[in-house]
Amino acid sequence: MESVISGWLTWRTAMERALYGEEGFYRRGERPAEHFRTSVHASPRFAAAIARLLVEVDALLGRPGRLDVVDIGAGSGRLLSSVLADVPPELASRLVPTAVEIAPRPDGIPSQIIWRPDLPGRITGLAVANEWLDNVPLDVVERTPDGVRTVLVEPSTGTERPGPPPTDEDRDWLERWWPLREPGDRAEIGHPRCAAWASVVGRMSRGLALAVDYSHSREARPVYGTLTGYRDGATVPAVPDGSCDVTAHVALDACRVAGERAGATSTLLTTQRDALRALGLSGTRPPLDLARRDPGAYLAALCHAGEDAELTDPSGLGGFGWLTQTVGIPIPAALTPCQRA
Repeated sequence: MESVISGWLTWRTAMERALYGEEGFYRRGERPAEHFRTSVHASPRFAAAIARLLVEVDALLGRPGRLDVVDIGAGSGRLLSSVLADVPPELASRLVPTAVEIAPRPDGIPSQIIWRPDLPGRITGLAVANEWLDNVPLDVVERTPDGVRTVLVEPSTGTERPGPPPTDEDRDWLERWWPLREPGDRAEIGHPRCAAWASVVGRMSRGLALAVDYSHSREARPVYGTLTGYRDGATVPAVPDGSCDVTAHVALDACRVAGERAGATSTLLTTQRDALRALGLSGTRPPLDLARRDPGAYLAALCHAGEDAELTDPSGLGGFGWLTQTVGIPIPAALTPCQRA
């Protein structure tokens, strides 16, 4: 919805144009690793953990003749490339790796990776959305002395002004998931992310869908919202002019309910720290006597410990939310320590 005042847009419209329009940030082929640090680019240990999860999903599915692995918002394609190299050859021979990404296919990725701009119709296997939902455009609202108003933004400067009251759909989501208490309180209306996630789960014939993202819960929503910009490795003002990534944290608890309505039969909502530790990334330093017995092995193990520590740091990547939802299979046993935590 655009304002009747020329130049003023809702944040959802402005984000859509800035990120995915004809000259949008992602449409022109910007790669996430060039602007902010993701788990995929922090360490190949992240892909190794996803590969282990894929092996478990394959076993739960009875090792089908065709096994899908879908990377949603694939960026450079590095996650799928690494997973292909990490899984056993027998599984790799049955694997259909698909990258969902609107940017052009990069050079150098394995030829068997299918590159497409939209989700496959049906998925049997594993779908991973790593830092995808935070880039799904949404509207922002603020409680003013005159009631809750949709925030309008001038795209070239990021200047804001109050606009019309929220729609009924926005208000319903707001009342359930992010109620505003005081004037000045802001919320980011998450139902577009819920719908996007439901579209993933709804395509699962059997298998597991995983969303990994910055997140928050109803009990601890940020009072002033989370809109942020990233450019060249630095945090910058969220100006929706196409020059930077514009992102906002995800209400994964609301996405969880949307996934269940879309057909998820089992759900686990945890943190990346707990999930990766359950998948074998302990971050434990190797014993010092290994340095004397095998210096090369000691250095490799020390490197792994450092990478694990970054991926599981609760104040950084380890604090990301992991929403795991399955259709037709249980939550894999490798993640059961998360359920006991």
